[in-house]
Amino acid sequence: MYKCFKVKKLIVPVIILLCIAFAGKKFFSNACQEEKDIELPVIMYHSIYTDSPSEYAVSPEQIENDLKWLSEKGYKSVSAQNLCDYVFNNKTLPEKSVMITLDDGYYNNLPVLVPLLEKYDMCAVVSIVGKYTNEYAEKDPNNLNYSYLTWNDVNELIKSGRIEIGNHTYDMHSLYNGRKGCAKNAYESEENYVSAVSADISLMQEKIKENTGISAFVFAYPFGAVSPECRPVLRENGFLVTLTCRETVNYINHNPKCLLGIGRFNRSGLYSTEEFMRKIFS
Repeated sequence: MYKCFKVKKLIVPVIILLCIAFAGKKFFSNACQEEKDIELPVIMYHSIYTDSPSEYAVSPEQIENDLKWLSEKGYKSVSAQNLCDYVFNNKTLPEKSVMITLDDGYYNNLPVLVPLLEKYDMCAVVSIVGKYTNEYAEKDPNNLNYSYLTWNDVNELIKSGRIEIGNHTYDMHSLYNGRKGCAKNAYESEENYVSAVSADISLMQEKIKENTGISAFVFAYPFGAVSPECRPVLRENGFLVTLTCRETVNYINHNPKCLLGIGRFNRSGLYSTEEFMRKIFS
């Protein structure tokens, strides 16, 4: 005849084991849980135009209103170096982070933007086009409405301590021969494409190093046009952060891939600060 288990004697040990199991599960799940991603909206400006704002130009008043709005809402601007330090070196980022970027390298970024960054204690990434700086800027410098930054201007930006310089290609910020920026043409062989884009991007890296002494590690895709075949070229040239034109908020963690293909919201001058910010933060 089978003996019955004495249930009362088993109740306490079972309860203890269950408590240990659940406590252990909670402990180990917390220990292994990854740190929460940092939400990162990125704003993409171009020219800070003194006359009528347009799709790719804001007025000085508009960009100041933007920076003031961000500051009052508790947002802290972060640099590309801050992002890399977080991802690679386990440093911290503000919980309410925002990144300010400007493309093409307009001269007005120097006299207009830098004082505003100082006023609101912010920083920015300015990505320049080599041909604009090497050729166009020298021929017609210092016009707030349309001139581009000279190399002397670029060095003044760097000396401000508020600006990082990014590579926006040497001569691929254009639409010609069916190519959009540095994207691969459908009819183009991979070998020819890699050769062309590598020559351009490497030349721009050399020009930045030669004229400023720094090695750019931020690359902004012209027109946001991304081709998978370009990625190895960027990696070989030492880029850690790449910027696109996808209008999406980013999430930064300790995976280096989160720094590649960062999305940005184009700041059109056709909207007020409140209208534009609702687009990002609503």
